[in-house]
Amino acid sequence: MNDTDLPARPGYRWVILLIATLAQACACFFVQGIGPIAAYIQNDLHLSNAQIGALVSAAQLVPLVGLLVAGELLDRYSERLVVGIGTLVVGGALMAAVLAGSYGAILLFLVVVGAGYSTAQPGGSKSVAQWFDKAQRGFAMGIRQAGLPLGGALAAVVMPFAASHWGWRSSFLIGGAIALLGAVIFMALYRSPQARTPVAKTAEGSLREAVMSRLRMVRDPSMKNIVASGVSLISVQWGVLVFTVLYLHDRLQISVTQAASLLFVAQGAGVAGRILLAAWSDRCKYGRYFPVFVCMAASAAGLLALIWLPVSAPLPVALLLAWLGFFGFGWYGPWVAYVAESAPPEKTGFALGLAMAINQVAIVLVPPALGLLRDATHSYLPGWSVLVAMTLLGLLATRRRAPDAMRYSAPEKALAADDGQGMNVRR
Repeated sequence: MNDTDLPARPGYRWVILLIATLAQACACFFVQGIGPIAAYIQNDLHLSNAQIGALVSAAQLVPLVGLLVAGELLDRYSERLVVGIGTLVVGGALMAAVLAGSYGAILLFLVVVGAGYSTAQPGGSKSVAQWFDKAQRGFAMGIRQAGLPLGGALAAVVMPFAASHWGWRSSFLIGGAIALLGAVIFMALYRSPQARTPVAKTAEGSLREAVMSRLRMVRDPSMKNIVASGVSLISVQWGVLVFTVLYLHDRLQISVTQAASLLFVAQGAGVAGRILLAAWSDRCKYGRYFPVFVCMAASAAGLLALIWLPVSAPLPVALLLAWLGFFGFGWYGPWVAYVAESAPPEKTGFALGLAMAINQVAIVLVPPALGLLRDATHSYLPGWSVLVAMTLLGLLATRRRAPDAMRYSAPEKALAADDGQGMNVRR
């Protein structure tokens, strides 16, 4: 059976949403779980905080280019093929990493993991964008994007338990098995909308026109909002994800397992945030971007509270992390919907890949930079302060409203006549 064998039943979009969310959770399970097991790896291999941050960067290095490649592939081939093969690569590399005998070998395996992981984010997002019309797209995208903190929340519970009982290498095996499961389910059940209109080639009649079209996308005013908010908020997200457990372990003198359970609270709140904030963006009278703007302000406030409030008991810390998780992880739902709707319809995959690739620069640089600051100053205060400053700069850069859609040429506008941005399955 190929992608077009299945009738384009409107109700099937909920199956698509379910498997896209599951595939995202399975693909990101291990990468999101590095923070909770960082202390075990650090103690066993005698690593610095900068080296721990580099583990995250290794898994996020290839997506700097891989997301752009994945975006182009998604505009040319089936999401089932691109996402499925990518997630299979994640699973295979993680299972092979169990055999790694050194820190350098682990880094190399994580680079391969990143290559496969490049397909999961833009692929799942484009899948949802095609099956849901504008009135429900934000809500659906929020549910789908909740797969990332959901995978992280499960990893925060499962991986420290496995690491404490069977060694940290067992977490690689578990992460690989979960990724393989997600790949199999997605490839077995995903279908493209049967009635999807083929992309016209007249808008990109030559290589030069294709390149110029993508350069116009980079320079578009909407990209200012996308880049400023994405870079600042993804930095907050990964800073909290990678170093919160170590920070709480040092500050509150609690066990790594207890600290990981508090991070689980943040991840759980992030699941709720991605769904609720994205649903709000569907109906927000100030536009799709406004909830993202609110997330920047709320994240800066949460980080300041984490730095300065004299909290020493788990309950107040849990409430604070729930706030940070809701806004600091939840921003991604409305943000991805904003990116998908800003792009020309036949370039949705590339636009998603481009925006996510820019975010990858921050993901690669921020964790080791925060680790270096911690090693150099013996304090987490400078690192958290940098994240606050980045978020406030993002707020200032996007305080003026940008266009809701990228400006594109007349042939491209003809392609955009369909309100569903190329999606022909209606409610």
